[in-house]
Amino acid sequence: MDFVLALHSHLPWVVHHGRWPHGTDWLCEAALDTYLPLIESLHGLTGRNVPAPVTIGFTPVLANQLAHPDFAAEFASFLAQRLEACAEARRTLPETGEPHLVPLVDYWEAPFRRLRPHFDAEDRDLVGAFSVLEDCGRLEIITSAATHGFLPLLACDESIRLQLAVGRAEHRRLFGRDPAGVWVPECAYRPRGHWAPSPAAPEPGVRAGIEDFLAEQGLQFFFPDAHLARAGSALGSYAEIPLGAERFDAERHDPGRYRGEGSQHTPYRAYRVASVGGSGSAAALVRDPRSSMQVWSRHEGYPGDESYLEFHKIRWPGGLKLWRVSWPNVDLGGKQPYDPGAALARVAMHASHFASLLAGIADDGGHAHDGVIAAPFDTELFGHWWFEGVDFIAAVYRVLAGQAAVRPVTASQHLAERPVSATIQLAEGSWGAGGDYGMWLNDQTAWMWQRLWPLERRFWAAARVALSLSGAQLVLAQAARELLLAQSSDWQFIISTGAVADYGERRFTLHCDDAERLVGALEAAIASGADLEGATRLAEELHRRDDCFPHILEAVVEVVVASAGPAAAA
Repeated sequence: MDFVLALHSHLPWVVHHGRWPHGTDWLCEAALDTYLPLIESLHGLTGRNVPAPVTIGFTPVLANQLAHPDFAAEFASFLAQRLEACAEARRTLPETGEPHLVPLVDYWEAPFRRLRPHFDAEDRDLVGAFSVLEDCGRLEIITSAATHGFLPLLACDESIRLQLAVGRAEHRRLFGRDPAGVWVPECAYRPRGHWAPSPAAPEPGVRAGIEDFLAEQGLQFFFPDAHLARAGSALGSYAEIPLGAERFDAERHDPGRYRGEGSQHTPYRAYRVASVGGSGSAAALVRDPRSSMQVWSRHEGYPGDESYLEFHKIRWPGGLKLWRVSWPNVDLGGKQPYDPGAALARVAMHASHFASLLAGIADDGGHAHDGVIAAPFDTELFGHWWFEGVDFIAAVYRVLAGQAAVRPVTASQHLAERPVSATIQLAEGSWGAGGDYGMWLNDQTAWMWQRLWPLERRFWAAARVALSLSGAQLVLAQAARELLLAQSSDWQFIISTGAVADYGERRFTLHCDDAERLVGALEAAIASGADLEGATRLAEELHRRDDCFPHILEAVVEVVVASAGPAAAA
């Protein structure tokens, strides 16, 4: 039976939007905790001749930031700050009666010093480093929507097309090839049918299914959650902490729930997705509830083990983490010092258990020959939220290399070698808490959609004319960037979690304000021939701040032509 580990890498646009706590430090933390260690680990597996065919996705907005010329300098400053934090802790811990923690400072300092030359050895180019691994056949890189927009809730088909067209084009520009697959943001899906997400939604009517938009871009597969395929209950991702663990439910974890009576479809095979009356042909690799929950849950899964590093207890200043999870339900004051050796021993045990779980699924599932276990996760879970997670991934691949029941493959490899014959109609929903759209459209966030929906319609009405309006291209391009940035699903998500709601409101409002100013200038130029000189200066100023997606105007043209139909294309 095949096993596909799918990692989804994403952060919203933070370059030129401050440093701490939700500016470039956010990006640098992910690079230091997750992306660089993952590259290092994959190279280590290569040296041991251990296959590690990860299927990893990068949202275009993240890839643009990792490739941004300012990122390398920000990352160097971030590493210097962490090294200074180690020096400060070494000086002051004995003074605060905690000399027993000093050896842990040495433990942290070692990777900080090791990863800086590793970063330099990769030419300070993490995008290029992952591309090299793909060129060598070690992994597969897939794309996503441009800024992680919540596609089923966007009001205009053109907006969905632009998110995906930019996703495909930026992937080709940055990774050097067309993507075969896509991570649909938040695993959010809507079949073809009547669209009326709320009473305030504009012009409800029949709209195409998400798979139809994927097919337009030549995207061949994606990862829906199990409950969308009626292959299990909604797992409730993100129910506890941002980017953290899901709620664990023993009944959902029961292997008997996914076979036999009461189960409409198995999650252990790929399906061709086509909604009623639609033309979509993308394949769905259904998220496996059993293996997913074993890794996601910080209460019942591996990350909550008492030996692992505690994420939430941080030493200030500097941000060092020196304590372990300890026993269940202990408050932060009761956390015990971290023991790296004990944690690595637990990694080995958990990797062996996970490989046994996969083998058990292969034995029980009835699809040992042509089946697939798809386990999709946020990349940042490994290393950042679960410090030992990158070591866990490497250990799992080492264990799997020594057995025959489960074969690690990329998603494309599985689909090429196991042609999809079954067809499925997916239900509406997401991998968010409750399995629906509620994390993104609720009483706290409804105002955002009521502002975004009219802005979408104004932008596309103006774009159709402005493309041929002299001197309007720069303004139109930046308006498209600001619209995409406003559409990021991150803003609704962090408001719904309540963690940094003011930040989500501020960033959403900022990008909406700027998009509206630019669209308003275009509307005035179209209606009365108003001068665009002031709007052009504004667009240039905003581009210095939000300088992503350099070829976005070509994508806007592509969408306008596609939306106008075959006659316009001719």
